[in-house]
Amino acid sequence: MLASIQLTEDEAAVLDGQTGSQGHRMALQIVLEAAQILGADRLVPIHFAHIDGCLYHGASGTLFCERLVELGAQTAVPATTNVGALNLLKPAQSRLSGEARKMAFRLMVAHERLGCIPSWTCAPYQAGARPAFGTQVAWGESNAVAFCNSVLGARTNRYGDFLDIACAIAGRAPYYGLHLAENRHATLLLDLADIPAEWQQDEVFFPVLGALIGRLAGARVCAVKGIVGTPGEDQLKALFAGAASTGAVGLVHLIGITPEAPDQATAFGGTKAREVIAITPRMMIAAKQDLSHADSGRIDAVALGSPHFSSDECRSLLEMAGGIPFKVPVYVCLGRHSMTDLEKDRTAQALEALGVVFVLDTCVVVTPILPDRPGVLMTNSAKFAHYAKGNTGYDPVFGSLKNCVASARAGRVICSGGAW
Repeated sequence: MLASIQLTEDEAAVLDGQTGSQGHRMALQIVLEAAQILGADRLVPIHFAHIDGCLYHGASGTLFCERLVELGAQTAVPATTNVGALNLLKPAQSRLSGEARKMAFRLMVAHERLGCIPSWTCAPYQAGARPAFGTQVAWGESNAVAFCNSVLGARTNRYGDFLDIACAIAGRAPYYGLHLAENRHATLLLDLADIPAEWQQDEVFFPVLGALIGRLAGARVCAVKGIVGTPGEDQLKALFAGAASTGAVGLVHLIGITPEAPDQATAFGGTKAREVIAITPRMMIAAKQDLSHADSGRIDAVALGSPHFSSDECRSLLEMAGGIPFKVPVYVCLGRHSMTDLEKDRTAQALEALGVVFVLDTCVVVTPILPDRPGVLMTNSAKFAHYAKGNTGYDPVFGSLKNCVASARAGRVICSGGAW
């Protein structure tokens, strides 16, 4: 069955039961089966993993990981965890109950027992997980994959549940897709020449551009031409999260900015773009409008941090708030690494005094934390806006962080002051 896959001596020894645990063998068999389905002819050693399968979606995920534990499996490479379904420091924050709560907890524990690093964040690249340029890795979580490939220049495909932890235990991934240099060249060019430079200074520009990129690129590798200046890391985070939510994007080259695109020729591997799309102001405005299902009236909550808010973003929130309490809850999702930092300089305490509700280890869009009733949620995240209605039932309103602060103070939608 696996005759088409070239095995190394070490891999063959694991499959034959000569080395490693039964859990190691099970994981390697899964990776090999996946490789065959995906058309790979061999596996590639990986040096790091980021695991998305620790978020509870049903009993099968928990039972699968616990079976790996029973069979003696351990991660072969450093493997960080994405968000789970519970804030382990405040489990009652989630409305998960009964068997679902127990199974979600067991799933998170099982990943720790497998040797995973319990980072519980969807922004591992801001928590110290930054593989070097060209490093082969196996990452899950769509925004993290896009950031890893595009900004760090490491190499991974979008690995889903079950396969991500199997790769981490096997220390191998199917050698296909974005692991191969020839598949990392852009085929689609998005040109921003018609977008006014002042629009790029607007806070909403990067998440909206990301959402538009995802819709236009789908699963293709694209290059973006015409970004002015050098975006900050939080701006890049917002862009790639938007792109990876509305599309199946795994790699986007920003010409003159990201490491594999010092110029257009390099981004396209010396070939011409198969398609060129000129991004117009009308397209950007439409993409922004698509992120809102409501545009006026009251709001019930503000949700920030998809991907997880950084320490710098939290400090910006505090500065914008100006000491004025919020009239609606402001949920800020972030990793423990950021929370520790914010508690040291008292930023966390100051924000809580204004009405901020910190959500660690998880996110309000992937587990039931918001009150169970129809409502309106405002956010500055294209990813939150894209998933909010389907995952929470709340109608999203998209705006800048300044808009979110003003709206939280007033208890109603305030969207003004932007360049467009």
